[in-house]
Amino acid sequence: MKIRLSKEEDLKAIMEIYDLARKFMKEQGNPTQWGEDYPSKLLIEADISSHQSFVVEEDGKIVGTFAFIIGEDPTYQVIEKGAWRSTASYGTIHRIASNGQVKGIAHQVFDFCYQEIPHLRIDTHADNKPMQAAILSYGFIECGVIYVADGSPRLAYDYYR
Repeated sequence: MKIRLSKEEDLKAIMEIYDLARKFMKEQGNPTQWGEDYPSKLLIEADISSHQSFVVEEDGKIVGTFAFIIGEDPTYQVIEKGAWRSTASYGTIHRIASNGQVKGIAHQVFDFCYQEIPHLRIDTHADNKPMQAAILSYGFIECGVIYVADGSPRLAYDYYR
């Protein structure tokens, strides 16, 4: 597997992966986290132009995508029912999705991000059991609950050694 920055010409493949991910989430009992139209094409275009969008390739084909932002995430400033374990600089992983055809993408993404900065944060919906399992199996620790821009709660995790 290869991970690289997304390019404008990847947009169609990225949006197709998010369509598949939303369908999978609904099938797994998580219909509300991304709803019908999250992430929007506009958001992904902004991620690409700010060099925060990445794709995962297998044999030259895009099989996964995610956003990775180094620096403070505004939604992580307030955490309830717990606390962050460190105040060190961190990278935030958002919007991980795959086409469902390749196993182990989440762990590859976590490895890639950890190589960039050794303190990671991530969040997910309480109904997103597959992502919770991937996060915990990598070694992230649940730290509490944060609230995303629309006010809905997310389980928040961090990872560092």
